[in-house]
Amino acid sequence: MANKSPSVHRTALLAGTAALLGLLTACGSGDGTASSPTTLSGTAAPATDGGTSAAATATDSVTQSTGPSGEAASAKPSKTASSAVAAASGRCHTSELKATVGRNDPGAGQENFPIVLTNTSSRTCTVRGFPGAAFVDASGKQLGPDPKRESGSAPTTVTLAPGRSAWAGLTFSNPEVSGANPATPAALLVTPPDERASLKVTWTGGQVPVSGNSSSVFLTVFNPGTGA
Repeated sequence: MANKSPSVHRTALLAGTAALLGLLTACGSGDGTASSPTTLSGTAAPATDGGTSAAATATDSVTQSTGPSGEAASAKPSKTASSAVAAASGRCHTSELKATVGRNDPGAGQENFPIVLTNTSSRTCTVRGFPGAAFVDASGKQLGPDPKRESGSAPTTVTLAPGRSAWAGLTFSNPEVSGANPATPAALLVTPPDERASLKVTWTGGQVPVSGNSSSVFLTVFNPGTGA
């Protein structure tokens, strides 16, 4: 048999090597998984061995974390969703509220009336802190000094859905007991927190102190409900 030339021998060897490499590539890893990492649709990282997602998906409203087993460990509303809810309810404006004065709850020479604000609008809004208040006569003239804010009252934000109410206390010593100079107001002007316009409420609570000893009138912060 004739001997093959060196160049023919090298060509045959290279062809055999290429065929072997092609066979190994086609076989893969042998365990059914891809030999190179692949990214699954909707995930933030390549799949791990076995095809389990290495990171859970996150939506605009819910953030989800994944535990060691691959199962969801927790789910909570995102800050974006919480901020959107908070932004939906702003401060209640005077035009969106109705003011009333509730029933007196007297005790130990003190007269205690709830000033009630009710949301008459179609949106949810909030009130926080003290109301403004002033007794006036039939001509609109103010009777006595401005009421004082009760010390120790911690303001909280009260959320009012349509039709819901908040109340603040109006307290003063009975003039017959304290000896203060009295007057009988025609109305009470109520100004919601952080507003300038007032709501006028007919006053039916009798005499109030306007000067002299123990003539101070006090207000508390708003709380949920009607104070009844």
